[in-house]
Amino acid sequence: MAPSPSWLSLTDLGRIYGISAINCGRALQLQGLRDRHGRPTPGALETGAAHKHGPQTPPRTALWNAKICKGLLEKSGYQPINRTLQVEQWAELLEALEEGSPSINATAEQMAEDLPEELVGDVNDQLALRGCHFRVAHKPHQASLSVAA
Repeated sequence: MAPSPSWLSLTDLGRIYGISAINCGRALQLQGLRDRHGRPTPGALETGAAHKHGPQTPPRTALWNAKICKGLLEKSGYQPINRTLQVEQWAELLEALEEGSPSINATAEQMAEDLPEELVGDVNDQLALRGCHFRVAHKPHQASLSVAA
């Protein structure tokens, strides 16, 4: 089994719904898929909702089945964020960071590190339309990691 769009980290799964990895993890815990230590439950592993490398694998390296988890999250009331809205929100945030503020310590470059690669082109286009000179650099492609079954 190899990481693919169907196997996501909590961060990537949460991004679909505009929630943090912490909130996504809590929602999965309420559904009985994660234990209080953040590890997938035996039921989550048996049903294919989660996958981990081995018994000593830290909780953050578990991968979550997008199809199964999305169904449970949506049943709990979460709704996917519209892609257009995501692009607009990222562009607005990066533009504001580029302009700067004495009360914000993060830079646009630092925040752009968290931008999903699939949104980079659209966010850059939106920044250009806004007249902002900042552009997000494309991340170099990393070799796929294989996950032992």
